Amino acid sequence: MESVVIVPTYNEKDNIATVINKLTALNLDLHILVIDDNSPDGTGDIVKNLQKKNEHIFMIERSGKLGLGTAYVRGFHWALERDYKYILEMDADLSHNPNDVPRLIKACKKGADLTIGSRYSEGVNVVNWPIKRLLLSYGANKYTRIVTRMPVKDTTAGFKCFHRDVLEAIDLSKVKSSGYSFQIEMNFRAWKKGFKITEVPIIFIERSEGHSKMSKSIVYEAVFMVWKLKLLSMLGRLN
Repeated sequence: MESVVIVPTYNEKDNIATVINKLTALNLDLHILVIDDNSPDGTGDIVKNLQKKNEHIFMIERSGKLGLGTAYVRGFHWALERDYKYILEMDADLSHNPNDVPRLIKACKKGADLTIGSRYSEGVNVVNWPIKRLLLSYGANKYTRIVTRMPVKDTTAGFKCFHRDVLEAIDLSKVKSSGYSFQIEMNFRAWKKGFKITEVPIIFIERSEGHSKMSKSIVYEAVFMVWKLKLLSMLGRLN
């Protein structure tokens, strides 16, 4: 397979089967890797049942809730050990439309090294968010652009496609952040290494099932991460 989409999960029993079935229905040259953090709601069992019928589904089971960033890094290592050329990130809550996956891959095939499914590249394309959450997200992205000077409008987006060259060039052992800050850090490291980043506009729809994983600690981590990245870059220590 040419591409793999990595889907981290924690208590996503209401959504995971739909996500996987929609990805499978795309009929792409695509594998699906679920990384489940020992979801107590039985998400992992649902994935195992789907695996019995579909050899394109893989799963890594972890011991507990270890964070989004470490889940993706584990998935990146897994993907790089194989021959995937395009490695995607995607949420399990259906806020990211599986039908947009081909568009992200296509943008990479046309020359981008990292493609971001962007909520803010053409105005604001977010559905069903309360105004407070929208202002927080939009403000965080503007704040990140001002501090880092990174030319990306949706720096915190979690719907992305990496060419494997990007992940091979980044020292993943030094990526320690999670949540919003993980997405910012990966974008910043790719940008500083000179890779081409392209934003593809998407419509982001807030989850209808399950509960958001957003927390104050995730927001605070992102606030300080941008300054840490800028300082490391200025000191020449961003490897």
